[in-house]
Formats: sequence, structure tokens, C-alpha cells
Amino acid sequence: MPRALGSLSASGEPEHSQVPPGFAMLPAPSPPRTCQEPAAVRPLAAGSLSACRLQDARRLRPEERSGGPAGQVTQPAGRAWTSGCLVRLSNPHLATMKEDLLYHFSLGTGTHDFPAMFGDVKFVCVGGSPSRMSAFIKYVAAELGLGRPDEDHPNICTGTDRYAMYKAGPVLSVSHGMGVPSIAIMLHELIKLLYHARCSDVTIIRIGTSGGIGLEPGSVVITRQAVDACFRPEFEQIILGKRVVRSTDLDERLVQELMQCSSELAEFTTVVGNTMCTLDFYEGQGRLDGALCSYTEKDKQAYLHAAHAAGIRNIEMESSVFAAMCSACGLRAAVVCVTLLDRLLGDQISSPHEVLSEYQQRPQRLVSYFIKKSLGKA
Repeated sequence: MPRALGSLSASGEPEHSQVPPGFAMLPAPSPPRTCQEPAAVRPLAAGSLSACRLQDARRLRPEERSGGPAGQVTQPAGRAWTSGCLVRLSNPHLATMKEDLLYHFSLGTGTHDFPAMFGDVKFVCVGGSPSRMSAFIKYVAAELGLGRPDEDHPNICTGTDRYAMYKAGPVLSVSHGMGVPSIAIMLHELIKLLYHARCSDVTIIRIGTSGGIGLEPGSVVITRQAVDACFRPEFEQIILGKRVVRSTDLDERLVQELMQCSSELAEFTTVVGNTMCTLDFYEGQGRLDGALCSYTEKDKQAYLHAAHAAGIRNIEMESSVFAAMCSACGLRAAVVCVTLLDRLLGDQISSPHEVLSEYQQRPQRLVSYFIKKSLGKA
């Protein structure tokens, strides 16, 4: 199979890729930081796609973050995880509320005892569909000796059809829907739930599917850094008319721990690479098979080859906001996705259903093994 602008090393990094003019190569990841150390703010990547160039945001001190040049606000990265870290919120308004209603979960601090229900949670796994997360909780519960493989676990969010939530021992499994808006809503309420439950030392992992770049279908990608469609390691959101930029750093130590687990399992190809998060499945990812398309096959290939040269190994639609929010709230986080196809070779997912089903189980098996090992049960 042809490789795109350089071959992959064992760690999933390009060995001798050259970045074409007009594209950005990501900087090397920063070393892990303790939860007491202040986090440096990563500057905007230079040389991004000309169509995506924006005026640089001035990095503001905390007391200055209410505004900035051209209405832009840039927030610093979160802090890396260390033992004993509590979930933290960055919202002073919550302290004045008598009750916090998590509307999309149909849960509330006035009606549910969060510490009793969730206080023992140490691992949170999130994924797109309720059925996938239900299957995951059954699998991990059986692996941990907490239930039979065929045992059902009740959906905690029975009062809503927006999201589904399942629990087995210290593991919480939650669906997040598809795309940045859906997972962002879920994460706001999930992080508040963990905070109200007084959880500590929580690890949260997104498990899902993606399109690969230069990888065989079925390969698993552990995300080193989430980037946007212009290859920048940041998540941008417009808040009160201002451009707010948050870092998308993930926990490097957790990445290495997951990679070690994959090596011990030795069941499928796993690489470490950057993940591009887009706002759309079709045009946003350079597909040629949507209802609209304003570019050529040559344009598409140039874009995907440039992404590969920048260290990107897969494409999905949730990782950037996931990384940004988890980092800001002190959660040790990772993204583990299987690739369903190589986007350099096509756009449509045409593998048989049983093959795709097995592919989708690979991140679940890896993360389940990681949890078992972390609990001393592997």
C-alpha cells in the first residue's frame, strides 16, 4: 500500500516527511506537568493554510481575559494529571446555585446523591452510540469480574433519550453522540457530575472510530495531540462574540501507558499520532461523495498528504473539544480510535458488517486491558 510523504515509525510518527509550503508542522509535545505547575500557552502554529489564517490572539493574563484585540480571547492549557488531583470546574457561578440540574442526563444534585452513586469512579469511557457503550460496560464488567458477559447493566439516564450512561464498579461508560456540539454538551454535564461526586484521580478516555491516513483499516490510533482542520493544536469557540482558543494537549504519560498495553496485547496494529478533528463528515474531511463538493480529487489528495506530513494519522469529529475541556478541568484524558478505512484510497466505508464490528471492538479491548492493568487485575 502506498505511504503518504514518508513511512511510519513504530510510534506512528513520520520518519522523513517534508511539509509542503503553506502547511504547518506541529511542534514537539511538551513534557508532562504536575497539577501544581502553571501551564504554558502554546502559540498558534505558523504557516497554517492560508484560507484558515486568523489574526494572532494576544495571550492574556487571568485578569485580562474579558477581552482582547479583535474580540479574541485565548485561554491557557490545562495542567497535567498527577495522583490526588480532584476534578475542578472553571465557573464561579456554580457556587451560588442551590441545585445543579444536569438536564441532558436527567440527573440533579437535589434529587440524586452523586457521591453515593459515582464517588468511586476512577475511569470514564465515552463513545458515540449508546449501544456501543452498553456493549463496552458489559465487556469491561466481565473482564473485571463484576458481572457475567451477558449481564445487562441499567441505563442511569432513563429520564432522557439524549445520552446513555452505564456503570460497573469504578468504570463509567457514557455515550456522547456525534460531533463537537453533542460531545461538548455531554462533557459539561459529565464533568460537573464528577465534581459533585467528589471524584479524584479520574482518567477519561474517548473510544471510537475514525478515518485513517496512510494506515491499514483496523489500525488503532492513540492520539498524541488533537488538531483542527488547519492542523493547529487548538480548539476554537465563539463565546459572547469573541474567539476563545483552548489548548488540545493530552496526557503524554497516558499515551505511553496505552501504547505499552497494546504491545502487551499484541492483537492489532497500534500507532501514536495526531488526530484531526473536523466539524463535518463530508466536505470538512475532504470527501468526494457528499451532496456538495467544491474541490477535485487532486485537491483532496494534496490536503490529506499534507495532513499526513504534519503527523496526522486519523480524522474524526470530537477529539479537539474533548481534549480542551478535559485539560481545563484537570482530567487525565486520552483518545483511542480505530480506523475503518484509509482515506488516501477512498471515501466510503465498504468493509462487511462483521469486519467493522470487530474493528470497533479493538479500542474497547485495549482500554479494558488498560483498566485491568491499572487496577492490578491484568
